[in-house]
Amino acid sequence: MKVLKFGGTSVANAKNIGLVKNIVSNSNSNNKKNIVVVSALGGVTDLLIKAANLAAKQDATYKQVITEIEERHLSTAKELISVKNQSSVLSKVKSELNTLETLLEGAFLIGEITAKLSDKIVSFGELLSSFIISEYFKQEGLDAIYKDSRELIKTNDLNGNAVVNFSLTYKNASTFFSNTKHAVVVTPGFIASSENGNSTTLGRGGSDYTAAIYAAAVKANILEIWTDVSGMYTANPKLVKQAKAIPHISYEEAMELSHFGAKVLYPPTIQPVLSEGISICIKNTFEPENDGTLITKSKNEKGKTVRGISSVENIALLSLEGSGMVGIPGISKRFFEVLSQAEISVVLITQASSEHSICVGISAEDIDKAVEIVNTAFEYEIERGKINPVVPEKDLAIVALVGDNMKSHQGLSGKMFSTLGKNNVNIRAIAQGASERNISTVIKKEDVKKALNTLHEEFFEENVKQLNLFVMGVGNVGAKFLTQVSQQKKYLKENLKLNIRVIGISNSRTMLFNESGIDLSKWEESLAKGEKANKQKFFEKVNSLNYRNSIFVDNTASAEVSETYNKYLGNSISVVTCNKIACSSKFDNYQELKRLAREYNAPFLFETNVGAGLPIIDTLKHLIASGDKILKIQAVLSGSLNFVFNYFNDETTFHDIVKQAQEEGYTEPDPKIDLSGVDVMRKILILARESGNQIEIEDIVNNPFLPKESLDTTNNEDFFASLIKHEDSFQAIYKKAKDADSKLKYVAQYEDGKASVGLQEIPKGHDFYNLEGSDNIVLFYTERYPNQPMIIKGAGAGADVTASGIFADIIRIGNF
Repeated sequence: MKVLKFGGTSVANAKNIGLVKNIVSNSNSNNKKNIVVVSALGGVTDLLIKAANLAAKQDATYKQVITEIEERHLSTAKELISVKNQSSVLSKVKSELNTLETLLEGAFLIGEITAKLSDKIVSFGELLSSFIISEYFKQEGLDAIYKDSRELIKTNDLNGNAVVNFSLTYKNASTFFSNTKHAVVVTPGFIASSENGNSTTLGRGGSDYTAAIYAAAVKANILEIWTDVSGMYTANPKLVKQAKAIPHISYEEAMELSHFGAKVLYPPTIQPVLSEGISICIKNTFEPENDGTLITKSKNEKGKTVRGISSVENIALLSLEGSGMVGIPGISKRFFEVLSQAEISVVLITQASSEHSICVGISAEDIDKAVEIVNTAFEYEIERGKINPVVPEKDLAIVALVGDNMKSHQGLSGKMFSTLGKNNVNIRAIAQGASERNISTVIKKEDVKKALNTLHEEFFEENVKQLNLFVMGVGNVGAKFLTQVSQQKKYLKENLKLNIRVIGISNSRTMLFNESGIDLSKWEESLAKGEKANKQKFFEKVNSLNYRNSIFVDNTASAEVSETYNKYLGNSISVVTCNKIACSSKFDNYQELKRLAREYNAPFLFETNVGAGLPIIDTLKHLIASGDKILKIQAVLSGSLNFVFNYFNDETTFHDIVKQAQEEGYTEPDPKIDLSGVDVMRKILILARESGNQIEIEDIVNNPFLPKESLDTTNNEDFFASLIKHEDSFQAIYKKAKDADSKLKYVAQYEDGKASVGLQEIPKGHDFYNLEGSDNIVLFYTERYPNQPMIIKGAGAGADVTASGIFADIIRIGNF
């Protein structure tokens, strides 16, 4: 014999009930008896409770709710039952609804509702649905019969959450089901009756409980629970898109997951079948071909450790603390007794080994009452300063790892806490059962989605790490960067196990967010339709989304944007930037950004600040980390200036070459930043600081080659006009170098705490002489490389290589 239970979504309407009939028909094809337990039509129980509450408040609008309930059932019956068979069915439904209306009218007249009356009212949902479904089954040719569960399941008189009399119930059920000749018995879930005949209900998860009671009574082969998901998942699929159905799980694991929020199963459901060793299968009414989850007595196969990650929201912490608790017997007993007497359920307990404090997790809706009763109970101790008044912590949630084999594996707790810590998920309390079947943590409610996804990625996904990017600046470099991300997305996922999503984009005019990831094939069109750009709102949106592995990417040259880095880093959001302003600002600010990155475990990477895509800073970091010491740095660090002086000669004009460099993206939007030496000063400053030296930009000697008039211009138009005006001086500089058989290079140098930048004549044979195009070159003289320097050379400017450098930094973060 098999027991099949169908939840509210499975019987929400006529279409869904048709699917239920097909499932029962297929199950019945082997000629074995099936018990079918059904819930109320989806949403009807809530409507019944609403109507009862309105009636008790003497609010006449309860009648509108009755009308809605009536329309739901009559329309469902009319859709399912053919016209020739409708008369008796509709008559029965209307009769039951009339009784319901009478009960509600009574509550309205007396202005209150008792627990006994409430049970009678809410029972109509299952009574009506099961009757209509049984009649539909008969019409469709199934050998079906209807049986009222109130005749079989007997309880005490505790209305609202009655206690089952199992010996009497099992006797009734066993006798009836063994004697019936019908192949299908349709019964209502959730409802029962006391021994004197009054309607009672089985509380939360009652329909599942009904099915489990019947399964245990008849020693069924299996209990199938049909719902709207394909089993128990590794995590809540609504919050974790990568969650997968668990094929096989033990009773104990299922109970742990259910206790910690897996809503497809309610823990008491398992109890009646547990002692009988009856398997449970969670199946999807809407995808019946899926295997679902099989729950059995046996341990999980394949020795898997973590089987699922679950969560319970709307939790509050209540802490009882004080020196007067230490060594005093009975404090814990009094604490829990007070909560128990107030019918407040404790879902998590943790106690300091010093006995100085006890912390419990309870439902947030009970916290105010709990604070009042506990403070009252310990009033004597509080007045004498032995115990502190309890202070609640609200807006919390529990996240738990569950698995039978967790106790056999070391380091799971550390892995869990480390994973959460890396993503700035603060843990307020920790609890682990002696069975080591679960590890529970209390965190902020707002962090639940990030925590679940982070842990799921760590424990269930094939080491695929998701990076969520928020990109500011989509000009030359930014546009190239987005193109590269789009092109490499598949490769990175398959080969480096990195899944990169761009969640937000902004330019100076508009900004755009898509929580599922922006389609990079049409980002320009989408961004043009975005909301008005605002740097503060951009940050607030990034922070509120609270995604794991979030990275802010700055492709601008804006000082204002660079001033926001501390906000991102301080909220565990990594920063990748080609903007040199932050790292060349005051040393204290540079140090603060580094400190925030360390404290909040948020990488701050700026490889492209020097040499675009060349691994200059990264190489320097490795030298320092390995114990080497920088003695001297010589470098050509401006791709734009190298481009200019490589192509400037007596057959060209300085103006035209600079204009070409600007148009090809080698210079900053304001080319004076490059030609004045400011850009190079920033770069040598950054290298000096990364070498471990404290230096400010004012300490760097700048030997300018531009005329003062050019340096004093305030816009590009005037700047370029000044270049034309002073062409003769530029030609003179070129001729002097040519006559000396040398080439002009703009050189930066740092040695003995002193730095300088300026145009130099480089003779033949020098490492800088043959530097072509926009290439950069850096010579690191160190204690290990004192005579022959370590040389890094290559393309040091251009949108493509700068974008690739930014991309490389993001991949570095992904590999941390």
